[in-house]
Order: sequence, then C-alpha cells, then structure tokens
Amino acid sequence: MTAGYIAGSLVGSFAIAYLCDTFVSDKKAFGGSIPKTVSEKEWWLATDTKFQAWPRTAGPPVVMNPISRQNFIVKSAE
Repeated sequence: MTAGYIAGSLVGSFAIAYLCDTFVSDKKAFGGSIPKTVSEKEWWLATDTKFQAWPRTAGPPVVMNPISRQNFIVKSAE
C-alpha cells in the first residue's frame, strides 16, 4: 500500500515538473524569445569552427565538444 503511494507521488511530481518546465521555457511564460545564437545554424557552425581552431599548449589536441564528435564503430553481434 505504501509503495503505491510513493510510486504515485513520484509519477505525479514528475508530471507537474514537466508541465511547469514546458510552460515556463517553451511557452515563454515570462516573455522573451529564443536568442539568435541558438536559432541560427550559421552562428553555431562559426562558433564550433572557432572552438576547434583554438590551440592547445597543455597536451595533445582534444575535441571541445566530444558529444557531437562521437565516432562509434558498431560491430555486428555475429
């Protein structure tokens, strides 16, 4: 019985948090707009190029944003 109340409360709290987040961020409850730096692909590409061009003096070259540069080799299960 207690586990049911706990699970229900967790689901309800996540639902309320999702609705509040959607209302505030996506529906712009407090006004505002999406900045140009986020919405324009050209700006993002220029920023990404700049980040990749920075010289590193502390060690070997690294990728500034590793999530967008993942090169996973997927091998078959055979």
